[in-house]
Amino acid sequence: MIGRILLASIFLVSGTLHFLAPGAYLRIMPPYLPAHTLLVHISGVAEILGGIGLLVPATRHAAAWGLMVLLVAVLPANIYMATSHLRLPGVMGQSWAQWLRIPLQLPLIYWAWLCTRR
Repeated sequence: MIGRILLASIFLVSGTLHFLAPGAYLRIMPPYLPAHTLLVHISGVAEILGGIGLLVPATRHAAAWGLMVLLVAVLPANIYMATSHLRLPGVMGQSWAQWLRIPLQLPLIYWAWLCTRR
């Protein structure tokens, strides 16, 4: 239960940041994707709804699967960020941190998958 609440909190905070500080999310959008602002907003809403959904027993299963799909869908942005060596503020401006985000998707996907188990 604590793990599920923590995972939900991560997605709630991250999703909220898509609206409070969209600049960083816009900068990591690969140029080949259209409508960057719309995609950042959609992913932010998906993270918020997924985080809330993890906390509600009736929606937990669907929310966890949705977050797993979302984590795969945002992988191109993480790859673009690492391969383009984007200048970002704080630790995310460090090349090692940008590359670390890619393999960290796997434990996050697994963590969400654990929330699908009844």
